Amino acid sequence: MLDLTTRSDFARHRRLRQSAGLRRLVQETRLSAADFVYPLFVTHGQGVRDEIASMPGQYQISLDQVGREAAELRSLGIPAVLLFGLPAMKDERGSEAFANGGIVQDAVRAFKSADSDLVVITDVCLCEYTSHGHCGLIVDGEVDNDASVELIARTALSHARAGADVVAPSDMMDGRVAAIRETLDDEGFTQTPIMAYSAKYASAFYGPFRVAADSAPQFGDRRGYQMDPPNAREALLEIEDDIEEGADIVMVKPALSYLDVIAKARQEFDVPLAAYNVSGEYAMVKAAAANGWIDGRRTALEILTSIKRAGADIIITYHAKEAAAWLREDGS
Repeated sequence: MLDLTTRSDFARHRRLRQSAGLRRLVQETRLSAADFVYPLFVTHGQGVRDEIASMPGQYQISLDQVGREAAELRSLGIPAVLLFGLPAMKDERGSEAFANGGIVQDAVRAFKSADSDLVVITDVCLCEYTSHGHCGLIVDGEVDNDASVELIARTALSHARAGADVVAPSDMMDGRVAAIRETLDDEGFTQTPIMAYSAKYASAFYGPFRVAADSAPQFGDRRGYQMDPPNAREALLEIEDDIEEGADIVMVKPALSYLDVIAKARQEFDVPLAAYNVSGEYAMVKAAAANGWIDGRRTALEILTSIKRAGADIIITYHAKEAAAWLREDGS
Protein backbone atom coordinates (compact mmCIF):
# COMPACT_ATOMS: atom_id res chain seq x y z
CA MET A 1 0.00 0.00 0.00
CA LEU A 2 1.29 3.46 -0.91
CA ASP A 3 2.34 5.41 2.20
CA LEU A 4 1.80 9.09 1.37
CA THR A 5 2.99 10.23 4.80
CA THR A 6 6.61 9.53 3.84
CA ARG A 7 6.45 11.42 0.55
CA SER A 8 7.08 15.10 -0.13
CA ASP A 9 6.77 15.20 -3.90
CA PHE A 10 3.21 16.52 -4.01
CA ALA A 11 1.59 19.71 -2.73
CA ARG A 12 -0.80 19.65 0.22
CA HIS A 13 -3.23 22.33 -0.96
CA ARG A 14 -5.72 21.32 1.72
CA ARG A 15 -3.52 22.84 4.44
CA LEU A 16 -4.99 26.26 3.70
CA ARG A 17 -8.59 25.00 3.67
CA GLN A 18 -8.72 23.61 7.19
CA SER A 19 -10.69 26.39 8.84
CA ALA A 20 -12.91 29.34 8.00
CA GLY A 21 -10.22 31.68 9.29
CA LEU A 22 -7.54 30.24 7.03
CA ARG A 23 -9.85 30.24 4.05
CA ARG A 24 -10.67 33.93 4.63
CA LEU A 25 -6.98 34.75 5.02
CA VAL A 26 -6.05 33.40 1.57
CA GLN A 27 -9.29 34.35 -0.19
CA GLU A 28 -8.50 35.82 -3.61
CA THR A 29 -11.83 37.49 -4.38
CA ARG A 30 -13.64 39.54 -1.76
CA LEU A 31 -17.24 40.51 -2.28
CA SER A 32 -18.50 43.70 -0.64
CA ALA A 33 -21.72 45.71 -0.46
CA ALA A 34 -19.65 48.54 -1.94
CA ASP A 35 -19.54 46.53 -5.20
CA PHE A 36 -23.30 46.63 -5.66
CA VAL A 37 -25.75 48.79 -7.58
CA TYR A 38 -29.42 48.15 -6.78
CA PRO A 39 -31.89 48.29 -9.72
CA LEU A 40 -35.25 49.83 -8.83
CA PHE A 41 -38.56 50.34 -10.65
CA VAL A 42 -40.36 53.63 -9.97
CA THR A 43 -43.93 54.48 -10.91
CA HIS A 44 -46.52 57.20 -10.55
CA GLY A 45 -49.05 57.24 -7.73
CA GLN A 46 -49.05 57.24 -3.95
CA GLY A 47 -48.39 54.42 -1.52
CA VAL A 48 -47.42 52.01 -4.30
CA ARG A 49 -45.24 49.09 -3.31
CA ASP A 50 -46.26 46.26 -5.61
CA GLU A 51 -44.23 43.06 -5.50
CA ILE A 52 -43.18 41.73 -8.91
CA ALA A 53 -44.53 38.19 -9.15
CA SER A 54 -41.66 36.81 -11.22
CA MET A 55 -39.04 38.53 -9.05
CA PRO A 56 -39.85 37.79 -5.39
CA GLY A 57 -38.58 40.51 -3.09
CA GLN A 58 -38.52 43.17 -5.83
CA TYR A 59 -41.08 45.95 -6.11
CA GLN A 60 -42.51 48.71 -8.22
CA ILE A 61 -42.59 51.74 -5.93
CA SER A 62 -44.06 55.22 -6.04
CA LEU A 63 -42.03 58.33 -5.26
CA ASP A 64 -43.28 58.60 -1.68
CA GLN A 65 -41.43 55.32 -0.99
CA VAL A 66 -38.07 56.72 -2.09
CA GLY A 67 -37.01 57.93 1.36
CA ARG A 68 -37.50 54.46 2.80
CA GLU A 69 -35.45 52.90 -0.01
CA ALA A 70 -32.63 55.43 0.32
CA ALA A 71 -32.41 54.88 4.08
CA GLU A 72 -32.30 51.09 3.67
CA LEU A 73 -29.58 51.26 1.01
CA ARG A 74 -27.50 53.55 3.22
CA SER A 75 -27.91 51.25 6.23
CA LEU A 76 -26.70 48.28 4.15
CA GLY A 77 -23.70 50.12 2.71
CA ILE A 78 -24.96 49.93 -0.89
CA PRO A 79 -23.61 53.02 -2.66
CA ALA A 80 -25.76 53.29 -5.77
CA VAL A 81 -29.17 52.75 -7.34
CA LEU A 82 -30.11 52.24 -11.00
CA LEU A 83 -33.51 53.70 -11.85
CA PHE A 84 -36.09 52.39 -14.32
CA GLY A 85 -39.37 54.22 -14.87
CA LEU A 86 -42.94 53.16 -15.54
CA PRO A 87 -44.56 56.08 -17.36
CA ALA A 88 -48.08 57.43 -16.97
CA MET A 89 -48.59 57.06 -20.72
CA LYS A 90 -46.77 55.71 -23.75
CA ASP A 91 -46.53 56.96 -27.31
CA GLU A 92 -44.60 56.23 -30.50
CA ARG A 93 -41.72 58.51 -29.50
CA GLY A 94 -41.50 57.58 -25.83
CA SER A 95 -42.08 61.21 -24.85
CA GLU A 96 -42.03 60.71 -21.08
CA ALA A 97 -38.46 59.38 -21.36
CA PHE A 98 -37.17 62.91 -21.94
CA ALA A 99 -39.91 64.97 -20.22
CA ASN A 100 -38.77 67.32 -17.47
CA GLY A 101 -41.51 65.93 -15.22
CA GLY A 102 -41.06 62.31 -16.26
CA ILE A 103 -41.09 59.55 -13.69
CA VAL A 104 -37.32 58.95 -13.71
CA GLN A 105 -36.55 62.65 -13.61
CA ASP A 106 -38.81 63.05 -10.57
CA ALA A 107 -37.32 59.94 -8.97
CA VAL A 108 -33.80 61.34 -9.39
CA ARG A 109 -34.83 64.51 -7.56
CA ALA A 110 -36.53 62.48 -4.83
CA PHE A 111 -33.51 60.25 -4.24
CA LYS A 112 -31.04 63.13 -4.24
CA SER A 113 -33.28 64.96 -1.78
CA ALA A 114 -33.50 61.90 0.47
CA ASP A 115 -29.76 61.13 0.39
CA SER A 116 -27.42 63.39 -1.53
CA ASP A 117 -24.54 60.92 -1.12
CA LEU A 118 -26.35 58.05 -2.85
CA VAL A 119 -25.07 57.60 -6.40
CA VAL A 120 -28.13 57.83 -8.65
CA ILE A 121 -27.69 56.14 -12.02
CA THR A 122 -30.41 56.36 -14.65
CA ASP A 123 -31.16 53.84 -17.35
CA VAL A 124 -31.35 55.75 -20.64
CA CYS A 125 -33.60 54.02 -23.13
CA LEU A 126 -36.98 54.39 -24.80
CA CYS A 127 -38.39 50.86 -24.51
CA GLU A 128 -40.34 51.47 -21.28
CA TYR A 129 -41.90 54.61 -22.76
CA THR A 130 -42.78 53.67 -26.34
CA SER A 131 -46.13 52.18 -27.27
CA HIS A 132 -44.36 49.61 -29.46
CA GLY A 133 -41.84 48.58 -26.79
CA HIS A 134 -38.71 49.04 -28.88
CA CYS A 135 -35.62 50.96 -27.78
CA GLY A 136 -35.85 53.58 -30.52
CA LEU A 137 -38.03 55.25 -33.11
CA ILE A 138 -39.78 53.05 -35.65
CA VAL A 139 -39.47 54.19 -39.27
CA ASP A 140 -40.90 51.99 -42.02
CA GLY A 141 -41.21 49.08 -39.62
CA GLU A 142 -37.59 49.22 -38.43
CA VAL A 143 -35.77 50.86 -35.53
CA ASP A 144 -34.10 53.91 -37.09
CA ASN A 145 -30.65 54.20 -35.52
CA ASP A 146 -29.83 57.86 -36.12
CA ALA A 147 -33.26 59.26 -35.33
CA SER A 148 -33.28 57.18 -32.14
CA VAL A 149 -29.86 58.44 -31.05
CA GLU A 150 -31.16 62.01 -31.05
CA LEU A 151 -33.90 61.12 -28.57
CA ILE A 152 -31.55 58.96 -26.48
CA ALA A 153 -29.19 61.92 -26.10
CA ARG A 154 -32.12 64.16 -25.24
CA THR A 155 -33.21 61.66 -22.57
CA ALA A 156 -29.74 61.55 -21.03
CA LEU A 157 -29.65 65.34 -20.90
CA SER A 158 -33.01 65.47 -19.10
CA HIS A 159 -31.68 63.02 -16.50
CA ALA A 160 -28.54 65.09 -15.98
CA ARG A 161 -30.62 68.23 -15.56
CA ALA A 162 -32.70 66.44 -12.91
CA GLY A 163 -29.50 65.66 -10.97
CA ALA A 164 -28.49 62.16 -12.06
CA ASP A 165 -24.93 61.29 -11.04
CA VAL A 166 -24.42 58.86 -13.93
CA VAL A 167 -26.39 58.24 -17.14
CA ALA A 168 -26.46 54.70 -18.51
CA PRO A 169 -27.59 54.23 -22.14
CA SER A 170 -28.93 50.71 -22.69
CA ASP A 171 -30.47 51.07 -26.15
CA MET A 172 -27.54 49.64 -28.16
CA MET A 173 -27.85 52.19 -30.96
CA ASP A 174 -24.60 52.83 -32.81
CA GLY A 175 -23.00 56.17 -31.95
CA ARG A 176 -25.19 56.95 -28.97
CA VAL A 177 -22.33 57.34 -26.49
CA ALA A 178 -20.66 59.99 -28.64
CA ALA A 179 -23.98 61.80 -29.09
CA ILE A 180 -24.68 61.76 -25.35
CA ARG A 181 -21.17 62.96 -24.50
CA GLU A 182 -21.41 65.82 -26.98
CA THR A 183 -24.89 66.81 -25.79
CA LEU A 184 -23.93 66.75 -22.12
CA ASP A 185 -20.75 68.72 -22.74
CA ASP A 186 -22.54 71.33 -24.85
CA GLU A 187 -25.04 71.87 -22.04
CA GLY A 188 -22.41 72.19 -19.31
CA PHE A 189 -22.58 68.65 -17.88
CA THR A 190 -18.95 67.86 -18.59
CA GLN A 191 -18.60 66.09 -15.24
CA THR A 192 -21.55 63.70 -15.70
CA PRO A 193 -20.16 60.20 -16.35
CA ILE A 194 -21.58 57.74 -18.87
CA MET A 195 -21.95 54.08 -17.96
CA ALA A 196 -22.55 52.40 -21.31
CA TYR A 197 -24.36 49.10 -21.72
CA SER A 198 -21.61 48.26 -24.20
CA ALA A 199 -21.99 44.51 -24.63
CA LYS A 200 -25.70 43.99 -24.14
CA TYR A 201 -26.85 40.68 -25.54
CA ALA A 202 -30.25 39.76 -26.99
CA SER A 203 -30.82 37.40 -24.10
CA ALA A 204 -33.63 35.13 -22.95
CA PHE A 205 -32.75 36.11 -19.36
CA TYR A 206 -34.61 39.44 -19.55
CA GLY A 207 -38.12 37.99 -19.29
CA PRO A 208 -38.97 38.96 -15.69
CA PHE A 209 -37.60 42.48 -16.21
CA ARG A 210 -39.81 43.07 -19.23
CA VAL A 211 -42.84 42.18 -17.11
CA ALA A 212 -41.64 44.43 -14.26
CA ALA A 213 -40.95 47.38 -16.57
CA ASP A 214 -43.80 46.64 -19.01
CA SER A 215 -41.27 46.93 -21.83
CA ALA A 216 -41.71 43.85 -24.02
CA PRO A 217 -41.68 44.60 -27.78
CA GLN A 218 -45.15 44.61 -29.29
CA PHE A 219 -43.80 43.16 -32.53
CA GLY A 220 -40.59 41.42 -33.53
CA ASP A 221 -37.67 41.34 -31.12
CA ARG A 222 -34.45 43.23 -30.34
CA ARG A 223 -31.98 41.00 -32.11
CA GLY A 224 -31.48 43.65 -34.80
CA TYR A 225 -29.69 45.93 -32.32
CA GLN A 226 -28.73 43.90 -29.25
CA MET A 227 -25.78 41.53 -29.58
CA ASP A 228 -25.94 37.93 -30.75
CA PRO A 229 -25.17 35.55 -27.82
CA PRO A 230 -22.56 33.44 -29.70
CA ASN A 231 -20.27 36.44 -30.25
CA ALA A 232 -17.47 37.42 -27.87
CA ARG A 233 -14.94 39.20 -30.11
CA GLU A 234 -17.71 41.51 -31.26
CA ALA A 235 -18.28 42.51 -27.62
CA LEU A 236 -14.71 43.78 -27.40
CA LEU A 237 -15.28 45.90 -30.51
CA GLU A 238 -18.44 47.37 -28.99
CA ILE A 239 -16.62 48.14 -25.73
CA GLU A 240 -13.64 49.67 -27.53
CA ASP A 241 -15.91 51.92 -29.59
CA ASP A 242 -17.85 53.08 -26.52
CA ILE A 243 -14.62 53.96 -24.71
CA GLU A 244 -13.41 55.92 -27.73
CA GLU A 245 -16.77 57.73 -27.86
CA GLY A 246 -16.47 58.79 -24.22
CA ALA A 247 -17.85 56.06 -21.97
CA ASP A 248 -16.42 56.28 -18.45
CA ILE A 249 -17.72 52.86 -17.37
CA VAL A 250 -18.58 49.94 -19.66
CA MET A 251 -20.93 47.06 -18.98
CA VAL A 252 -21.54 43.46 -19.95
CA LYS A 253 -25.16 42.26 -19.72
CA PRO A 254 -26.22 39.60 -18.74
CA ALA A 255 -23.47 38.44 -16.38
CA LEU A 256 -23.74 34.75 -15.52
CA SER A 257 -23.73 33.30 -19.05
CA TYR A 258 -21.15 35.87 -20.17
CA LEU A 259 -18.40 35.48 -17.55
CA ASP A 260 -15.98 34.79 -20.40
CA VAL A 261 -16.85 38.14 -21.96
CA ILE A 262 -16.38 39.91 -18.63
CA ALA A 263 -12.97 38.24 -18.26
CA LYS A 264 -11.92 39.17 -21.81
CA ALA A 265 -13.05 42.77 -21.24
CA ARG A 266 -11.12 42.95 -17.97
CA GLN A 267 -7.95 41.72 -19.67
CA GLU A 268 -8.33 44.10 -22.61
CA PHE A 269 -9.47 47.37 -21.05
CA ASP A 270 -8.52 49.38 -17.97
CA VAL A 271 -11.72 51.40 -17.51
CA PRO A 272 -14.20 50.48 -14.74
CA LEU A 273 -16.20 47.41 -15.74
CA ALA A 274 -19.79 46.75 -14.68
CA ALA A 275 -21.79 43.55 -15.06
CA TYR A 276 -25.56 43.22 -14.80
CA ASN A 277 -26.81 40.17 -12.90
CA VAL A 278 -30.16 40.31 -14.66
CA SER A 279 -33.73 39.47 -13.73
CA GLY A 280 -33.80 35.94 -15.17
CA GLU A 281 -30.64 35.01 -13.29
CA TYR A 282 -32.19 36.33 -10.09
CA ALA A 283 -35.56 34.66 -10.72
CA MET A 284 -34.00 31.23 -11.34
CA VAL A 285 -32.23 31.34 -7.98
CA LYS A 286 -35.41 32.43 -6.20
CA ALA A 287 -37.56 29.77 -7.87
CA ALA A 288 -35.13 26.94 -7.19
CA ALA A 289 -34.63 28.05 -3.58
CA ALA A 290 -38.38 28.29 -3.02
CA ASN A 291 -38.68 24.67 -4.13
CA GLY A 292 -35.88 23.55 -1.83
CA TRP A 293 -33.65 22.52 -4.74
CA ILE A 294 -30.75 24.81 -3.82
CA ASP A 295 -29.51 26.90 -0.91
CA GLY A 296 -30.55 30.33 -2.17
CA ARG A 297 -28.13 32.27 0.01
CA ARG A 298 -25.05 30.24 -0.88
CA THR A 299 -26.00 30.13 -4.56
CA ALA A 300 -26.57 33.88 -4.85
CA LEU A 301 -23.29 34.70 -3.12
CA GLU A 302 -21.43 32.18 -5.28
CA ILE A 303 -22.86 33.75 -8.43
CA LEU A 304 -21.96 37.28 -7.31
CA THR A 305 -18.47 36.15 -6.34
CA SER A 306 -18.00 34.53 -9.76
CA ILE A 307 -18.96 37.80 -11.47
CA LYS A 308 -16.41 39.73 -9.44
CA ARG A 309 -13.79 36.99 -9.91
CA ALA A 310 -14.28 37.24 -13.69
CA GLY A 311 -13.26 40.90 -13.45
CA ALA A 312 -16.28 43.09 -12.76
CA ASP A 313 -15.67 46.16 -10.61
CA ILE A 314 -19.37 46.96 -10.30
CA ILE A 315 -22.19 44.42 -9.97
CA ILE A 316 -25.74 45.52 -10.74
CA THR A 317 -27.93 42.99 -8.97
CA TYR A 318 -31.40 42.47 -7.52
CA HIS A 319 -29.66 40.46 -4.79
CA ALA A 320 -27.93 43.62 -3.55
CA LYS A 321 -29.91 44.16 -0.35
CA GLU A 322 -29.98 40.56 0.83
CA ALA A 323 -26.39 39.95 -0.24
CA ALA A 324 -25.22 43.02 1.68
CA ALA A 325 -27.04 41.76 4.77
CA TRP A 326 -25.57 38.26 4.39
CA LEU A 327 -22.05 39.61 3.98
CA ARG A 328 -22.48 41.67 7.13
CA GLU A 329 -23.66 38.59 9.03
CA ASP A 330 -20.63 36.69 7.75
CA GLY A 331 -18.31 39.48 8.86
CA SER A 332 -17.21 40.23 5.31
